[in-house]
Amino acid sequence: MKNNSLTRKQSPKRQKVFKGSGISMSTAIGKAHVINSGLGQVPKYHVSDTDVPNELKRFRNAVAKAQKQLARLKAKTSSLTDTTAEELELLLDAHAAMLVSTRMLLGIEKNIAKLNLNAEAALEIVVEEIARGFEKVKDAYLAARVQDIKDVGSRILRQLMKTPYQVYSKIPKGSIIVAQELSPADTALMDPASIAGLITEQGGSDGHTAIMARSLNIPAVLGVTKILSKISDGDTIIVDGDNGRVIVSPDHDTLEEFKRKIEARRRLNRQLTRLRSLPAITQDGVLVGMQANIELARDVEEAIHAGAEGIGLLRTEFMFLNRSSAPTEEDQYQTLKTIVTEMSGRPVTIRTFDLSTDNLPQSKNIRTNKSSNPLLGLRAVRLSLRQQRLFEIQLSAILRASIHGETRILLPMVSSIHQVREVKKILRRVHSRLQKQDKISTDKVPPLGAMIEVPGAALIADSIIQEVDFLAIGTNDLTMYTLAIDREDEQVSHLFNPLHPAVLQLIQITLQAAHRSKKPVSICGEIAGDPRFAPLLIGLGVRELSMTSQNLPRVKQRIRALKTGPATRRAMAILDQTDEDQVQRLLDDFNDGI
Repeated sequence: MKNNSLTRKQSPKRQKVFKGSGISMSTAIGKAHVINSGLGQVPKYHVSDTDVPNELKRFRNAVAKAQKQLARLKAKTSSLTDTTAEELELLLDAHAAMLVSTRMLLGIEKNIAKLNLNAEAALEIVVEEIARGFEKVKDAYLAARVQDIKDVGSRILRQLMKTPYQVYSKIPKGSIIVAQELSPADTALMDPASIAGLITEQGGSDGHTAIMARSLNIPAVLGVTKILSKISDGDTIIVDGDNGRVIVSPDHDTLEEFKRKIEARRRLNRQLTRLRSLPAITQDGVLVGMQANIELARDVEEAIHAGAEGIGLLRTEFMFLNRSSAPTEEDQYQTLKTIVTEMSGRPVTIRTFDLSTDNLPQSKNIRTNKSSNPLLGLRAVRLSLRQQRLFEIQLSAILRASIHGETRILLPMVSSIHQVREVKKILRRVHSRLQKQDKISTDKVPPLGAMIEVPGAALIADSIIQEVDFLAIGTNDLTMYTLAIDREDEQVSHLFNPLHPAVLQLIQITLQAAHRSKKPVSICGEIAGDPRFAPLLIGLGVRELSMTSQNLPRVKQRIRALKTGPATRRAMAILDQTDEDQVQRLLDDFNDGI
């Protein structure tokens, strides 16, 4: 019995696999370095009336120290690359703004004074109340805003409890950091040469921590439930950013497999780099335009490096997030001007804000009621037409930026001709006003396009295309609305399938409408950036693709290996199918045969 017990103790740990949100198309292998928050149990106790002033003073001192800490972090951004530093400065400024007379701080002080609570308990209650309110609405951008509030609350709490932050410079080189959560500021100041990867229990692909990890090219998987209880310091871990997996104590075969994958990716990246200046042209001479989807000014450098011929989708929502008020015309103009200028004549397609009432900054000039279902409520172009002053400010910024390079304007979630016509009236009015103000001198208005993201828009694409200069098919939302599936709901997310025959039919209807009118049409959803879908899209007649920069070389490589004739015949065979499994098989067979 004693020997058996000893054998059990010495036997290696069994391999375990956990799921989360993959943040980057990369993989890392390393030893776990587990970080506990160090805060422990937040104290909660009653404060007498006579001690309330002292408790308020203690809280305000903690806020002042947190403000100084943010200022020191901002000073450290000088050691980062320009693009990362710019994004971090914006984030730190947003956090600093939350530390100046916000409702959160006023709510905490009210709990101290009215409920006679100590500062730590008062803070915890307010942050939890805000988080619960936000969690009622399933929205990725709103979730990122909640995390910012938690980060600011944690920063104050650490000052109150005199708990220092983790010093990442002392962590062994090649470590995989495992934590309950990581603030974007802490992530941005990590050294990619020392930190092999990141794993957290909280967070998602749309948060600022994810953005920072991607910017630094650190492999990461976020939102892995209860992972801290499954990992010990020193455990060997694989961070599979491609598939959002964490493999703990991998067996020999798995470890060797991922080592081979990492080496193969290094070789592939070297090969793909050589494609940067080559066109995406099929073997029989059909040219496909390759553009990038971006969110931030910092993404421009990566897009150009990847060989993007332009920006096919610039999401402007980031300018409105993590702010107590909407950005001014000048704020937006300066950001857009930077992007357009840095693209050096390459076209930039600027999508107007795709916000909902739940993530729109509120002010005395902007008052909206929350939607019970933001995905089906007042959002995107619907919100733009309701909040016309806000919309005009953005259009003014876009028109002013357009004088610095080739630009196009793209409207999200169009569902009727009336919406497009109303936007055109507003656009003409704004353009005329800017001319009178001598802010622009050209009579030319940038081309206007519509996103086809809802089935209704696809079915009337022939009419919509008569009102616009181009179309862009957003396959992510088109799939969601066609199949009535929320990808964030784990109970039904497995049913999300852009190869569903109904989705493919709507894509085909839209493509045919654009081709009949001889106007451009592009695909800018996730399928555009997946090499497996390239034969189908080229076969359907797609000649413009827009995707994340890191996918550009791989898709270009696939296109250059194709012939349009066989791809077209296979696409037509796929369109005849009514079974999505058969669609998948036909596409897989075609890919395997090339």
